[in-house]
Amino acid sequence: MSKAETEESRKRWEENAAFWDAAMGDASNEFHRRAVSPKVTELLQPEKGDYILDIACGNGNYSVYLAAKGIRVTAFDYSEKMIALAKKRQAAYPDRIEFCVADATSRQSMMALRREHPYTKAVSNMAIMDIADIRPLFEAVHDLLVEHGIFVFSTQHPCFVTRTDKYMTAHSYEGEAILGQPQKQLYFHRSLQDLFNVCFDTGFVIDGFAETCWKNQEIPEVIIV
Repeated sequence: MSKAETEESRKRWEENAAFWDAAMGDASNEFHRRAVSPKVTELLQPEKGDYILDIACGNGNYSVYLAAKGIRVTAFDYSEKMIALAKKRQAAYPDRIEFCVADATSRQSMMALRREHPYTKAVSNMAIMDIADIRPLFEAVHDLLVEHGIFVFSTQHPCFVTRTDKYMTAHSYEGEAILGQPQKQLYFHRSLQDLFNVCFDTGFVIDGFAETCWKNQEIPEVIIV
């Protein structure tokens, strides 16, 4: 995946930012509330005293959920407009949430998020499939977390959601997450093998995995790792 694809993806999210913020509102949509967040939270086990990195945070709804539990959060996205909207919408917790603009495909950009206190946990809600190159992200998160820290990510199920006829070969394609969004976004398909090998190569151990369904209760649309 090229740097040009990262920049093209970022531009499209800049155009989609206001629409996305309005569509997700203060509580996210039903898909996130029912098919994503419950299992993410179960695996993340957020507790007061945690310091959590929220990766590709969008309009910050999950960050606020964590902050309401008394948890400190650093949340970032590569869309400047999305972060501006997040700051406006989520202004109730300025002492617990720090919103930043950062690029998950750049290890340097990620490491600039290092703070005086290390992160105990990291989370990424339905964003891995939107990131052109995930290896720098996983490398950086591994280094930013305390020893035995927890990283939970959810992403679309690569076996059932891919909108092309290729599974084993990593590739990008256009799609629409929410009907009516101004620009189609770029999705970056990776097989389960590719996803898991990035985890292993960067020093993570997978000890929690779930598949959740939405439209069809026998065909999962999401994996949570």
